[in-house]
Amino acid sequence: MTPPAPGRNVPPPAPPPDGTAELLFVGNATLLIRYGTLTLLTDPNFLHRGQYAYLGKGLMSRRLAEPALTVSEIPSDLDAVVLSHLHGDHWDRVARQQLDRSLPIITTPHASRRLQGVHGFSRATGLPTWHDHVLVNDRSQVRITALPGRHAPGRWQRLLPPVMGSLLDFGAPGEPPRLRVYITGDTLMFRGIHEIARRYPDVHLAVVHLGGTRLPGGLIVTMDALQGAGLVRVVRPERVLPVHYDDYAAFSSPLSAFLAETRDPDFPSEVVHCPRGERVTVNAQGVLQAP
Repeated sequence: MTPPAPGRNVPPPAPPPDGTAELLFVGNATLLIRYGTLTLLTDPNFLHRGQYAYLGKGLMSRRLAEPALTVSEIPSDLDAVVLSHLHGDHWDRVARQQLDRSLPIITTPHASRRLQGVHGFSRATGLPTWHDHVLVNDRSQVRITALPGRHAPGRWQRLLPPVMGSLLDFGAPGEPPRLRVYITGDTLMFRGIHEIARRYPDVHLAVVHLGGTRLPGGLIVTMDALQGAGLVRVVRPERVLPVHYDDYAAFSSPLSAFLAETRDPDFPSEVVHCPRGERVTVNAQGVLQAP
């Protein structure tokens, strides 16, 4: 049987107000982002609760929570996927089998080569660090810049696929950006985060991947609460949206631990609360709508 195509019978909703982005939290690191006439999907993960994500090198992790959308419920006007890296909890077998192979995918050079050469996604674009790619739909534009990320410390990096953060500059073609969103990807704190803060001091929203993902033997390969709060203190975004914290058995650092860190009176950013399946609408001035 042919799998259902994404967006079948799902009409695109009305665009959000001018200059704003609407983010729907699907689960794990998957967000559906709408800005004007543009629609982006990040790190597509549609495995069901109880299924296993393959992490490479014989490692797997069981999903603990159901995603808020199925792949067939993704709107038909999807413009592109922004993919931080090629791991089974960010690009799963459902995405590989059911997403349109002509869909643009903005990702790392490593993931791009594999997506094109092995899986037939002909429009996968690999961005070296600090390089960018522009998408335009009618009067809406996003410039996607690849930012540095480090998925494991030291020599352990070669066990995991290369990862990138993403800077999304939203606006109109030929005009300065109106909204800047930083998506960290699965990174640890390292000196590259300080370089991001130096180059981009005016981030409106940071989407921070947390969870303290623990591999066998105890190796931590994503930020726990303390590291996540440290990244926010370095980058100093106006607002922070935590994701990637309770979907998989490999996570060791709960959202509550990160929220406890943010209660420090000197914490620089407002926390945006967006449970799985809910939407939040933001612009450069603040949160317009939240649960």
